[in-house]
Amino acid sequence: MEACHPPQKFNATSYGATAAAIITLEAFAGMWINALIICVLCIAWVQKKTLNSNEKILLLLGCSRISYLCSSWVSHFLSKIYPNYLYAHTILQLLAIFQTFFNYSNLWVSACLCGFYCIKIANFRNSFFIYLKLKVDRMVPWLLLGSEIVALAMGIVIYDHMETAKSSNLTFTCQENFWEARIKMDKHFFSSFFLPGFGYAASFMAVIFSALFLLFSLWKHKHTMQRSSMKDLSMDAHIRAMKSVLSFLVMYSINFVCLILTIIYTMKDETTMTLLISIYLCAFPGIHSLILIFSNPKLEKAMLKILSCVKWEFSSSRNCDNS
Repeated sequence: MEACHPPQKFNATSYGATAAAIITLEAFAGMWINALIICVLCIAWVQKKTLNSNEKILLLLGCSRISYLCSSWVSHFLSKIYPNYLYAHTILQLLAIFQTFFNYSNLWVSACLCGFYCIKIANFRNSFFIYLKLKVDRMVPWLLLGSEIVALAMGIVIYDHMETAKSSNLTFTCQENFWEARIKMDKHFFSSFFLPGFGYAASFMAVIFSALFLLFSLWKHKHTMQRSSMKDLSMDAHIRAMKSVLSFLVMYSINFVCLILTIIYTMKDETTMTLLISIYLCAFPGIHSLILIFSNPKLEKAMLKILSCVKWEFSSSRNCDNS
């Protein structure tokens, strides 16, 4: 029995190193993909001196996702290198507030994007919906500002709960001029998940309703065109937007499940499942941004141009090495 312990420890260490490598690759790939979106939109902003509503949302979404991936990677990196000193003083609180802010900024701006697609593309004869369609461009800056305010509020709530838990449950021991901390997962931490979870669920419901309304509009428009035996360019717009919204709905749904699992397995201190959830959460911003790129002709063109340049440089260097 004792001879089996070293291999288990080795496997656990090897698994943790593999997960850390995967998270690092996902984080840097996601940052590169979102940096491409930001660069393309900033160039267009400089050339046109303005951005349309869709581009404003995508620009803020790209910034939020880069910041979230960066803060998540730093948090994971420090937790592996300095596991005993991560919770010292305000390090944990600062990491938590930044990661929470950028996470909820990413989620709520994403929900704004889905709602924008729904209002702009869907066709309903309801007077309120028509009013929203006419005013949505003016509403977008305020919606984005509201998203950031909600994200900041969630970050402050997390910071306050962690500060309360720290003052009542934190045990310090001095060792080589460092502070080691041990925090008990009790009702203070459990209660801190309720309000942020409510905000997460609210954004999730916004995405669901946007997808359902857009799906109903597509179905209704398709039947209308079939009865009249005509083709309409808006059908292509419906299909492109629907692919983007549905893909995000699927990934957002998995994200919601991951949030619940994070609460459960954090309370149970399940390291393996927590790592698997972290791998998906780091993959989500990059994969969905990649879907947005290929659903936007301007971004897709820039992406293919960069890939062709990279391919040409690689083939040129390879030919030089062979010669």
